[in-house]
Amino acid sequence: MQGSKDADTRGLQAMFAMLLRMVGMTTLAAKLDGRLRTEGMSVHAQEQASRSFVLRVVQPGLAGLMDGSVSTLAPIFAAVFVSHRTIDGFLVGMAAATGAGISMAFAEALSDNGEITGRGNPWVRGGITGVMTFIGGAGHTLPFLIPNVQSALYAAYVVVAVELTIIAWIRHRFFGTSWGLSIFQVMGSGALVFIAALIFGNA
Repeated sequence: MQGSKDADTRGLQAMFAMLLRMVGMTTLAAKLDGRLRTEGMSVHAQEQASRSFVLRVVQPGLAGLMDGSVSTLAPIFAAVFVSHRTIDGFLVGMAAATGAGISMAFAEALSDNGEITGRGNPWVRGGITGVMTFIGGAGHTLPFLIPNVQSALYAAYVVVAVELTIIAWIRHRFFGTSWGLSIFQVMGSGALVFIAALIFGNA
């Protein structure tokens, strides 16, 4: 029993090392990796822990970030194009981000209990997905606190570009998708949703 707990602890430490590398803290991650090897965690075990981190944290977080960053574009920009009032875009955006976050949290938690797939606690995954969905939707909503419509739109365009680039980087970093293909797929999806915003916003 103690051995199993020690293995779980080392697995969590390996996942934390992966997270440190993801945010650029490579020196600290290397020290933690060295400590894990000293404590007897094999390279294979570390690879398994990294895979577990991807399945339990990165994948649900990425799904949420993609949904929040892309699905909320159409209602936000359409609202601003129709009303020409930034406060409308802000209110619609926050409502869309909140609703999408709640929906995605339950969708992730209820779609897979983790027992067969090994993806971990469903409610933890759901929480990660929900929070990242909200962040993705709220990020490009905040610029609409700027009163000037054109300034708010330009700021929102920049935020959307940053969000989509981060998504493309995560797909490249953790799932091996080439930069070119990842950028094309992510930017393409964002462009399609923005076209929908233009269509409905100018109907």
